[in-house]
Parts: sequence; C-alpha cells; structure tokens
Amino acid sequence: MFGKRKKAAVDEEQRFALVVRLRDVSFFGGFSPSELERVADMAEEVEVTPGAVLIEQGRVGQECYVIIDGEASVVVGDEPVATIGPGSMVGEMALVEHRPRNASVIADTPMLLVAFDTKAFKTMLTEMPKVHERVMETLGARLRSNAARPDADG
Repeated sequence: MFGKRKKAAVDEEQRFALVVRLRDVSFFGGFSPSELERVADMAEEVEVTPGAVLIEQGRVGQECYVIIDGEASVVVGDEPVATIGPGSMVGEMALVEHRPRNASVIADTPMLLVAFDTKAFKTMLTEMPKVHERVMETLGARLRSNAARPDADG
C-alpha cells in the first residue's frame, strides 16, 4: 500500500491532535467533540507523496479517505475529470455500491488523509447521521457530475 500509515488514536496526545485537525476539515464541519473523537478512533492517518495512486479504477474498494491536506486528480480512463482537495471524501462510492472503483485518484501534492476501512465506514454511516448526510450529498453530486460528462453512459 502507498504512503506512511499510522493508527490515528495511538495515544491521547495523538488522538487529541487528530481531533483538532478534523475540526478544521469541512467534511466534519458541525460535528460535536464526541463525534470527532469517535471518528478519530476509527481513522487511520495516511501520508502520501505526489504520484501515489490512492484509488485505482476497476479495483474493488476496501477503504475510503477524507483529505485533510493536499490535492489529487480524479482520472477516468486516461482523462483527468476533477481536482479534489481538503474536505473531500473519496472512495466511498465503491463501498456504498459494492462495485469496483469507477475512477482513479492520484496525489498531485504531498497529502495527509484519514482512511476508513469498510467496517469503520459502515459504523460511521450507522452511528452518525451527519456522516450519512454528507456521504449522500457527495454521492448525489458525483452522480450528477458523471451524468454530465460527455463520455458518460446513458
């Protein structure tokens, strides 16, 4: 796997530092301190270098990410279709739909991410209405964007 990984909540000091970082990430905006602590307990921090493939089109999804810092390109086939940055969640579509990834995501800059495996992602969806709402908003926006692409099926 790419990047340097560490379980986010190794000790209280690291857990607190992650909670503070999450507080400033738009995806987690409006979360209570206890919700942010729960997210930190389930997250794994990942540092990646430019050029790292976060998600590979066609592969089965095992985790999703929220970008804390840095930017990445979303690529379908060989065609860049978007640039994403802090606050964006990526990889959730394959976890929700139980299908292979429909795009690749490649780091353009050094990045800091929080990763959630399938179990943590499903737990967040179940326990945290805000996560469920944000994921559904993200999926809706992606589906609309995909439908508007000239090469989209349909």
